[in-house]
Amino acid sequence: MVVLREITKENYEECLNLNIADSQKNFVSSTAHSLAQAWVYYNTAFPFAIYADDVMVGFIMLGYYEEQGYYTLWKFLIDEKYQNKGYGKKALKLGIDYLVNRFNVKEIYTAYYVTNCVARNLYASVGFCETGERVGNEIGMKLTIGNCIESNCGK
Repeated sequence: MVVLREITKENYEECLNLNIADSQKNFVSSTAHSLAQAWVYYNTAFPFAIYADDVMVGFIMLGYYEEQGYYTLWKFLIDEKYQNKGYGKKALKLGIDYLVNRFNVKEIYTAYYVTNCVARNLYASVGFCETGERVGNEIGMKLTIGNCIESNCGK
């Protein structure tokens, strides 16, 4: 069973030891960098460890982007040892549920690097659609809560 758990003094070291493949290092920040951002933005950052049963398999950080006035999937990674097992999609859905249930959000934004097809496909599989916005090498995506994948993206 996949669950999200808060980062605590008991599990933060384990979180810092999560690894991604070398080929993915340009796509996602380290957990150390992400946790530092969560500390600085403690009012608007929501970091969680992703567990499969009692094994930490990844990290997700959601947030509220005050300047833009929207909620976001900010950071997301599955440790290289646990990829391609379905944990990412389950964790992503749990993160969406967290934002919907806690803040009653109607839209969630994220972005992916143009060469990161895995992230693009994962986000699209739960209903995120490209917004047409591009900043540098990142392409924006938006999930509209309540729309099915077909009506959301025309797929």
